[in-house]
This record gives sequence, structure tokens and C-alpha cells, in this order.
Amino acid sequence: MTSPAWLTAVNFNTDGLIPAIAQDHKSGRILMMAWMNAESLQLTAETQTAVYFSRSRAKLWHKGESSGHTQRVHDIRLDCDADVIVLSVTQVGGIACHTGRESCFYQRLDLSGQTPEWQTVDKVLKDPADIYHSHEATNHTQTNDATANNIVSSDIDQAKVGRTSILQQLDKVLVERKQADAGSSYVASLYAKGLNKILEKVGEESTESIIAAKDFAHCDENINKAQYDDARHELIYEVADVWFHTLVGLAWFDIESDAVLHELGRRFGLSGIDEKAAR
Repeated sequence: MTSPAWLTAVNFNTDGLIPAIAQDHKSGRILMMAWMNAESLQLTAETQTAVYFSRSRAKLWHKGESSGHTQRVHDIRLDCDADVIVLSVTQVGGIACHTGRESCFYQRLDLSGQTPEWQTVDKVLKDPADIYHSHEATNHTQTNDATANNIVSSDIDQAKVGRTSILQQLDKVLVERKQADAGSSYVASLYAKGLNKILEKVGEESTESIIAAKDFAHCDENINKAQYDDARHELIYEVADVWFHTLVGLAWFDIESDAVLHELGRRFGLSGIDEKAAR
């Protein structure tokens, strides 16, 4: 994948990352700091929504994917050393921090006493348990919980189609991406890198879905509801990634999702033992 000229000017560190500061578009308040790699920065510019890179999970992190508190990007700036990014954003929901506060910078060092001490100066606007639970419930009522990745969701009219139709529209988008410039989208870049890269992503996402399933298995809804809801959403998200990348792989061979649905339909009502014996 050839990087656009503007991206080559960015001075990423030895890990291929750059710190990114999100600042409120109207008030100028600093909301949060996270990391970006070249892919997340390019996606942020293309989609005008904040996409970061999670160092703990070693994967792209679409801000708001678990909470619904996405960030609409108005402006992207690079400092004089080209090693820090500042995003001017509109924070959807008015909450940037996972603690339910407006900003992650809610602690101020009080210097008025003999011994400096940190004080919490911002109130919690919404209980984190309510944030993640309500977002998960909302996702279950929307048709886009069947799409694998919001990288192409803007091309799909989710309000007008059912789950099967989403697959059909996704088929169409994937075919179109095969003819697109490698630098124009994530899917086009996968096609440009070839089948091995696509299969590598299928394997990678499958592994992450297994890890997410194991993490979810260790959660107890009665002990920590927020953790349980977050882990449940993570499992759904990772499985969606697996579905998405397998569809990219099928599209490589000009096979549409209907072929898989047809095969599943053929198996419906047929016992697993009989089906296996008939192979």
C-alpha cells in the first residue's frame, strides 16, 4: 500500500506510533490522548471520525465502538517536530472518558497546600455501567450489528435493509473495492497486498475472537456488569471482524455471500452426523 504524500511527512516513533490529542472543537478543552499508527491516521482523515491504535490489544480502535461516544473530526494538526497529532473534534454524547466524564484529564494537582495532591475536579456525567449497557442494547436493535466493520458502513443504507440485504450490499461494495486505488480504502489496500494478506487477516481476527470468547467466559454479570457488557460487545465485534474478512476472501474469488447462505440453507434440517457422512 502506497502511503499518500501527506502521511509520509508524519514522524512516527520506532513502534510506528504517534501520540494523538483530541481537543473539543468549540471549547478547546483537551479531552483525551491516545495513539495512532499510519493506518488509523489515514482512516481518521478518510472517514473524518477518530480511529486510534490500541497498544494493549495491538489493533485499530474506533473511538466509541463500545460506548457509542464517537468523535467527529473537524481538523487534524501536526506539531513542528511532526511527532504529535492534535484532533479538533465534536465529542458525541459529550463524554470522552471511560469513567463517564467529559475529559480524561479530570484530575488537577492542587498546589495550594504544603504538599501537592491530586484532586478530582470533574463530575461523572453518566455511570460507565449505564453507558456500555445502553449502547449494547441499542446495537441489538439496529441492523448494522450484522455488518462486519464500519470501514464500509457508509456505503450501506442500513436503515432500509435487513440483515440478508446488508450482506448483499456488502458483496457489492467489496467488488467495487477490487477496482479502487490501494490508497483509497482499507479493503482496497487488502486486495492490493494479495490473497496471503487477506488470509493472514482472517487468521488474526479468528485468534482475536477466540481470545475475546475466553475473556467473556471469565466475566460474571452479577459481579461486574460493566465488565461483562464490555466483554460481550468485544466478542460480538471480533466475530464480526472474522465474518467481514472471510467475505473479503470470498470476494477475491468472485464468490458472493449468497453461496454461503445457500449452503447453510441446504444443511438446515439435516443432522450434523448425516451431513458429515454425505461429504
